[in-house]
Amino acid sequence: MFPLRTILIIPIMSTALWAGQVQVGSDYHYITVSEGLEASLSGDTVLVHPGTYVESGLIISHTLTLLGIDNPIIDGNHSGEILTVTADDVRIEGFTFKGSGLSHLEENAAVRFEETRGGRVSDNTFEDNFFAVYISKSEKCIIENNRISGLAKTESRSGNGIHLWYCKDITIEENYIEGHRDGIYLEFVEQCVVTHNHSTKNLRYGLHFMFSNHNEYNNNQFDKNGAGVAVMYSRHVDMHNNVFADNWGSSAYGLLLKDIYDSNITDNQFNRNTVGLYSEACNRIQVEGNNFENNGWAVKIMANSMDNVFTHNNFLANTFDIATNSRQNFNAFNQNYWNRYRGYDLDKDGIGDVPFRPVKLFSLLTEKNEPTLMLMRSIFVEIMDLAESYIPILTPATLIDAEPLMRINP
Repeated sequence: MFPLRTILIIPIMSTALWAGQVQVGSDYHYITVSEGLEASLSGDTVLVHPGTYVESGLIISHTLTLLGIDNPIIDGNHSGEILTVTADDVRIEGFTFKGSGLSHLEENAAVRFEETRGGRVSDNTFEDNFFAVYISKSEKCIIENNRISGLAKTESRSGNGIHLWYCKDITIEENYIEGHRDGIYLEFVEQCVVTHNHSTKNLRYGLHFMFSNHNEYNNNQFDKNGAGVAVMYSRHVDMHNNVFADNWGSSAYGLLLKDIYDSNITDNQFNRNTVGLYSEACNRIQVEGNNFENNGWAVKIMANSMDNVFTHNNFLANTFDIATNSRQNFNAFNQNYWNRYRGYDLDKDGIGDVPFRPVKLFSLLTEKNEPTLMLMRSIFVEIMDLAESYIPILTPATLIDAEPLMRINP
């Protein structure tokens, strides 16, 4: 029989910190995780040895490290929440969590942090949970290097992979998330950084902001979701160096923006989406240095979006470059590269001498009457677009790029 608790004496500066280890496993005194947690003291490390532990309703109410050895499995057996943390500075690492219960009322999760500070969830696997990681009213937490997969079939019966509610200063980094309603969901969250994640095959959005200001996401990949990312009712969101790809369907978008202000979209890749970037009621957004390639519509911008600036972007082989729903335009397009541009550059300054009109008459017609898409490849449409480009009557007269670039932006 092994000792119940191993006491370690760790000298730190002028004080002595007593920290112990609690061993959990079939060969140890504590056989279940709940027994180990109950026996632990603040500052301890609870070591859980290999095996499957069918447990739920676990609670951590004091500071500790919960460490899995060789990937033990905690199986919630689809009964309620698996693990709830209510203490600061709790670290959870090295487990597989599976089978939290499904409840829209309780919003059961595999791991929940409730009103905590300094938590960390690292190097875990989450399988078939309603919500995988749920952080509520917490700050300065890190969620990193986890593999999260769900079995969502319908939005009404599925939760999110990583869910933040009323949080501040959270880092979500290098996680793989698939098969949930939203891969990552943020509501009333500030100063959060989402970086180097791969969110794919989620029913609704790869990443979803609601009422969340002063946040950043960068270097992520969002592919094959209902829509790559949705940013709604938020301000000061920085979006850069992300890949939005293969978000394809009748109402799919690479990036969906609704009612956001004063944000930046820079150096992203929009590839093979039904709509690369959709903007509705968004103001003062800088869209710069992005690559729009092989999308159905590269950009759809509604007439209620104002004072947005599109500059130094590349538009390559999209079916439609820009679409809008009005003859009015309150946004600026300047010095973008358009592969359809057929102008010339007599003074060789790299800027076309003839302005480019990215909105085709046919795209305006399809915006108002979608079935007209069946005429897309017809010679009639080409003649119609050509005539409209010389004498614009129906397309927005002010939506032009007066200085189209002759060469692609590097």
